[in-house]
Amino acid sequence: METIEMVSYNVNGIRSAISKGLVEWIQQTNYDIYLFQEIKANEADIPKELFEAIGYECHFFSAQKKGYSGVGVITKIKPQNVIKGMQIPKYDAEGRLMRIDIGELTIINSYFPSGSSGDERQSVKMEYLSAYYDYIHELRKEKKKIIISGDYNICHEAIDIHDPKGNKDSSGFLPEERAWMTNYFGSGFIDTFRHFHKDVKDKYSWWSFRANARNNNKGWRIDYHIATKELEEQLLDAEIFMDVKHSDHCPIYLKIRL
Repeated sequence: METIEMVSYNVNGIRSAISKGLVEWIQQTNYDIYLFQEIKANEADIPKELFEAIGYECHFFSAQKKGYSGVGVITKIKPQNVIKGMQIPKYDAEGRLMRIDIGELTIINSYFPSGSSGDERQSVKMEYLSAYYDYIHELRKEKKKIIISGDYNICHEAIDIHDPKGNKDSSGFLPEERAWMTNYFGSGFIDTFRHFHKDVKDKYSWWSFRANARNNNKGWRIDYHIATKELEEQLLDAEIFMDVKHSDHCPIYLKIRL
């Protein structure tokens, strides 16, 4: 049985994560594909040779603004197709999304905007969600088996956040963001972690640097591998690696049958 094992990981600066042992962890885990968000580096400044030396082909899509946003993919399986961006200039300038095609499988890596810095970025976030929704449904007309992985910057349900009452007015857990997620899942997409772990509590993928949040597990589950319904029978496992620490996020894992 041929399978793909993949990880999505907001590394909060890829060079910072490398300095904390990211490459050694990848060498040890040896999965097929790693999807990075918030690489915060120009492609020319990323030491790709470190990944290539352990058998990975590298593709990065940096933001135009230095030290900001950006996504990347390293893969042991050669993609037939690599597409950088949604072909919407204002989002592509921020290095928000890239796509690879492997056989009939399409994998999208996206770093969704954060709205936590204020109203202006929150409105950018809601506009991105709308543009992304149109983009993914347009792509579904052409591709049926799609996985969209990354940092969505949204907790969906109360079970996905350590303090739902205290955060009901916080960006990332606002009613309109949660409603967008509900609509998204209702339109033919699967939250793969909840598919395998329906009622599991206290599993998060991001913790604030403030107030010793990680040690106290006061976290948020904002990183997802989301699959189209057509892949449901091929899903084998999904996990969150909360003990892996190169970033304020942790890696999330998905295993599928091809």
